[in-house]
Amino acid sequence: MALRIAIQGIKGSNHHQVAKNYFDGELELVECLSFDAVVDQLLQKKADKGVMAIENSIAGSIIPNYALVHRNNLHIIGEYYLNIHHNLMVLKGQRFEDIKEVSSHPMALLQCKEFFKDYPNIRLIEDVDTAATAKRIQEQRLEHVAAIAPKVAAELYNLDIVADDIQTIKNNSTRFIIVKTKNKELPKEEINKASLRFLTDHKRGSLATVLNVMSDCNLNLTKIQSLPVIETPWKYSFFVDVTFTNYDDFEKAKSLLNIMLEEIKVLGEYKNAML
Repeated sequence: MALRIAIQGIKGSNHHQVAKNYFDGELELVECLSFDAVVDQLLQKKADKGVMAIENSIAGSIIPNYALVHRNNLHIIGEYYLNIHHNLMVLKGQRFEDIKEVSSHPMALLQCKEFFKDYPNIRLIEDVDTAATAKRIQEQRLEHVAAIAPKVAAELYNLDIVADDIQTIKNNSTRFIIVKTKNKELPKEEINKASLRFLTDHKRGSLATVLNVMSDCNLNLTKIQSLPVIETPWKYSFFVDVTFTNYDDFEKAKSLLNIMLEEIKVLGEYKNAML
């Protein structure tokens, strides 16, 4: 039976590429127009697992997705880093000179902003997905319109690439998380990374104390992101990623932090993809 994987976007998107690379065996893609829709498919049991972008090496964190994972009690069971290559593609027979507008996901447009400074006559239009415009160009035989999308989209939708690797910074990577509604899938001895959310009180040095506990327990902090607690103005939650070589060290840190903090939640325990 094919594994049902919910992705933000459609076939030919970066999320599709991650699903292909991460999972073994036959896949059934559940295409979603938003990250909220990805979560809904998981909660309604119409998908087994989901793929969500969480941060980019150029544009930074995709902050709403941290809140989505927390509020919907999703569990991070894995991660994948994808090198992003943005390519400009058009209908077969069209040339670069024919382009009047370019449509793509806002993040893709942001990452290619420098390239288009030399072409002020080209209009940049935000779309829901990198591959959605590519598909529309092919289906509607659109002339004078280009898409920014992965090469796999050009192959799927029979388009010509008229400029490749147009992203501002060539070493452009996005971290994706693999999520599901149930907890970890790996045995403890294979787990060496975790994602946590916690709240601190307003006492001076509270955050520093938490970080010191993590350091004393041999945890390496690889990410920290603060988000406002909407129900309580001027209060913040912290989302952190930590790596470790010994799961016992992580368990010891959890025990200490449970005592110190007013609230702490493990969002996921999984394998570090950077190793």
